[in-house]
Amino acid sequence: MLQGILVVSGVGLAAGVLLVIASKFMFVPVDETAEKVRACLPGANCGACGFAGCDGYADALSKRDGTVKPNLCTPGGEAAAKGICEVLGIPFEGVKAVKSVIRCSGDFDTSVYVMDYEGPKTCKACNAFYQGRRSCSHGCLGYGDCAEACKFGALTIQNGLAVVNRDLCTGCGACAKVCPNHLFEMIPDTSMVWVGCASHDKGAYTRKVCQAGCIGCMKCQKTCEYGAITVTGNLAHIDPEKCTNCGACVEVCPVHVIHKV
Repeated sequence: MLQGILVVSGVGLAAGVLLVIASKFMFVPVDETAEKVRACLPGANCGACGFAGCDGYADALSKRDGTVKPNLCTPGGEAAAKGICEVLGIPFEGVKAVKSVIRCSGDFDTSVYVMDYEGPKTCKACNAFYQGRRSCSHGCLGYGDCAEACKFGALTIQNGLAVVNRDLCTGCGACAKVCPNHLFEMIPDTSMVWVGCASHDKGAYTRKVCQAGCIGCMKCQKTCEYGAITVTGNLAHIDPEKCTNCGACVEVCPVHVIHKV
């Protein structure tokens, strides 16, 4: 009995000594600068900064080599950028706040569906199967890969179409990264008008497959007094740098594919 106790105690003592020795050799010094920068970040780990989470961004900034800008965290906005600049002792450059918009307006009621899809309920999988269920191969697939990727609850699927809640959107761009049809566009948060379509098909075909698709009629381009709209490849595009949010294009669009907040 006593011998067993001594053996167990000896093993425990040896293990403790080994752990102490290992902790000395494997000790990693804490980067106080990285910790302070990390405290300025929201902890969303969304990847908007281009790094693998907030820790990766903080570590990169702590090197102070000037290769990483302190204003890349769109969810954190100006507050995060100002805090980081203060920690690093560098001038505040400002943050360009952006919002996500979806370049599709076709839902179950306005789009023509040509098949029932029975595979995995993800946009990526559905898109791989003849580019989705619709006649229009450019539109929203409606299975919510974007909503799954959004860490802020800014995206929902309504009647087969992804809808962005502008108030909740931080402009992180996670939705744009996972959308197989590349439908999400990041525009300045001051821009209130956008084209809800990504199809370059000719107008006659678009009318057949979607009641809410751009037909390239050019009425918006002719109406805009600021030269903010151009129609190329049967699709209208708005230049946010020139757009004044007047909404004239919204009023003349015959298919109501131009939206205004």
